[in-house]
Amino acid sequence: MGLRITVLGLGAWGQTLLERWQAQGHRVAGWSRSSGGSPIELVGDCDLVVSAVAMAGVQPLAQTLAPHWPLGLPLLSCSKGLDLTSLATATQLWAAELPASPLLVLSGPNLATEVRRGLPAASVLACTDHDLARDLQRQLSDESLRLYTNGDPIGTEAAGALKNVMAVAAGIADGLALGANAKASLLCRGLAEIGVVLEGLGGVTSTLYGLAGLGDLLATANSTLSRNYRCGLLLAEGCSEEQARERIAATVEGPRTARAALQLASHRGWHLPICEQVVRVLDGGAKPADAVRALMERDLRPEWSQP
Repeated sequence: MGLRITVLGLGAWGQTLLERWQAQGHRVAGWSRSSGGSPIELVGDCDLVVSAVAMAGVQPLAQTLAPHWPLGLPLLSCSKGLDLTSLATATQLWAAELPASPLLVLSGPNLATEVRRGLPAASVLACTDHDLARDLQRQLSDESLRLYTNGDPIGTEAAGALKNVMAVAAGIADGLALGANAKASLLCRGLAEIGVVLEGLGGVTSTLYGLAGLGDLLATANSTLSRNYRCGLLLAEGCSEEQARERIAATVEGPRTARAALQLASHRGWHLPICEQVVRVLDGGAKPADAVRALMERDLRPEWSQP
């Protein structure tokens, strides 16, 4: 017998998950802000709630649902980013409103268009409750979408958020036709920068090199199916952030995440040079070519900190 699942947020990823789980035989209901109605009635009679809303919608949705949330009902978060006001991840926002509910994270190299076509993909279910994660892994996997588990939800979220910033930077590099060597260098240093935030928030280093870290970065920074990568391409063409958003006509989380990461960095003493240059371009403080030049002209130093 299948699960009763409620999917909140029916953008590209939410709609893809809804259709895939329906095809598996689960009873799936969906809600989006644009469709109208209240999500409250949908959380009272289900086994799992899946949140696929944009980061800007997470906190108000959590506050709306918290007084009506059934005891023990798990929530699976698919939102990737950092909240610009609280500087929190999605599950940190949910946990503030649902402190007694089990929370999981779904993240990985999952370009929605490819998953919807049934092309092979893999993702991570991250949860501190290993039994719950393994149970949902078994019930939500199929022959083309394979789910793995880990016990590091905060690291998984940090990696999923920051890779969007690196995808914007990769789009800029490709838009400027800087070549494979430059892009490989950018992504390598970008992975290290993601690691600064991941470890700084308390994540596990090994998550950086898994599906939610390196895997997601490779997919998002190399495909025009990625909104963040396309945003970088448009910035390289000379578009402003607003013009890029209008042409993409969908939520792009990388810019908000870059700004939130820099705020965190100022509080924590982190050095995030790629985030810094991406924000300079977004804010009009530097042309894309000048931002790349600033990265290349940084002081020479060891690749890794010396013991």
